[in-house]
Order: sequence, then structure tokens, then C-alpha cells
Amino acid sequence: MSRPRSRAAILPGLWLAILFAFPFLLVLRLSLSDTALAIPPYAPQIDWSRGLDGLKAFFAALDFEMYRRLGSDRLYFDAFISSLQFAAMGTVLALLVGYPMAYGMARCRPGTRNILLMLVILPFWTSFLIRVYAWVGILKPQGLLNAFLGLLHIPPVDLLYTPAAVQIGLVYSYLPFMVLPLYAALERLDQTLLEAAADLGSPPWKSFWQVTWPLSIPGVIAGCLLCFIPMVGEFVIPDLLGGPGSLMIGRSIWMEFFANRNWPFASAVAIVLLVTLIAPILLYQRQQAKALEAGR
Repeated sequence: MSRPRSRAAILPGLWLAILFAFPFLLVLRLSLSDTALAIPPYAPQIDWSRGLDGLKAFFAALDFEMYRRLGSDRLYFDAFISSLQFAAMGTVLALLVGYPMAYGMARCRPGTRNILLMLVILPFWTSFLIRVYAWVGILKPQGLLNAFLGLLHIPPVDLLYTPAAVQIGLVYSYLPFMVLPLYAALERLDQTLLEAAADLGSPPWKSFWQVTWPLSIPGVIAGCLLCFIPMVGEFVIPDLLGGPGSLMIGRSIWMEFFANRNWPFASAVAIVLLVTLIAPILLYQRQQAKALEAGR
């Protein structure tokens, strides 16, 4: 049994090695380099003509200077905190909007359920950039939102290039990632449990909090992780909807790479961001493994 399992793990292992481990090592190597006025704009480089001595000199020249600079730069600390705040608020709002949607979909008839599921997935058929850019036309001062408010004789609102516009873009863009795992958890819910709770005199709201909500927790956690992680490193949404004054770590990394051409420092920021996001995932997986072992 162990040999077939080990063979089955070869392909996922290669996939992770090529698409995650190798790029991660490249970024880590860049983060330990120094900025240089050259092409590429970092040093040291491996001098293969020197053989083993060139390789030793390369590793000896690597240092943690960029990480020390990152620790002393208040701007990037504020960008980290701002990104975490935006992502946390966006995840909470996506949960508040997505849970009723998923709950309603799970309670519909199978035919209607499939149509609603397709409508949730439908935005993925268009470009992410186009979908976000469409919100510029909606939220700008002469946009569709203010035109609609004018028909209702409501004063116009100035939302574009504000934190509220960034939150709207985050919730809109990542809402399907919240709805789909919630729907999967709620659709598998055993309805006989709710019927039993009703037979025992439990009102609907109490049955929801004591039966439906606890059984949907795995879907809630999965949806929150799927939304929170990409929201933290988001670049397109704060750049288009937040304007030049938006402070998020994804936009800061882009500025260091392409505007300042400081590849080592941008790589160090990316590594710290990756470690920050991986830590809670590993803790969650460890907790889930312990829960499974306790259940056995």
C-alpha cells in the first residue's frame, strides 16, 4: 500500500517543486542579495568560471541587509498593518454577504440551485482586471452610482479613490471564493437534524445557531482563508480603486520592483508576507489533524 501511495505523490510533489519551491528559492536568493546598478539590478552573481570558488564567494556575499532595512522602515510596517486590516474587514464583509447567499442556494430546489451556482461562477468567465476596472465607471463622480442616486434625488457620493472603494472591490472580487466553500458545507447538511430539532421544540433561529452554524464552520474557515490570503497581497484593486494614496503591501512590492528597481528589497518584503500568511495555515492544519486523531 505504501508504494502506490508514494507513486501517487510524485506528480503533486513535482508540481509543488516546480511552481512553488523553485520560485520561492529564487525570491529568497534575491532577498539575500544587495541592490546594484547593473542588469540584473542585484549582486552577487555566481561566477561559474571560477568553479567551486565562485560558488563559495557567492554564498559568502549573501546577507540579511534587506531584512534589517525592512525592520527599521516604518512605511512597510504600516503597509503590512493596513493590508491586514483591509483583508480582515473584506473577509468579514464577504462572510456576512456570502453566508446568506450560500444558505439560500443550499435550500433551493436542485434545478434552481444549479442556476444560482452558475451565476456565482459566471464572473470568472471575464478578466479580473476588466471586472475591477468596471467599478471605476460605477464609482467615479459622474459614474453610474451617482446617476442612479440623482434619479432618487439623493446627493452624490465621492467613493472612488477611497478606502471604501477598495473594500467594495475586495468584497466583489473575492465573494465567490467565500460562497463556494460555504455552499459545499451547507449543501451536505443533513436536514433530518433540523427536523429533529424542530420536533423537540427548538425555534428556527436556535436550530440555526446550534445545528447549522456549527456544521458549517469548516466551510466558513475555508472561505475565510481563500479570501483573506489573496486580499492581503492584492495589487490591482488598491491601485485602480484606491488611487496613488492607498497603502497596501502588494502595491508597495510592485513599486519596489518596477519603479525603484530594488529587487532585493521587494523580494524581502514578499518573503515576509509569505511567511506571515503561511503561519496561520500551518497552525490550522495542525489543529485539524489533532481533531481528526481525537475523533478516531
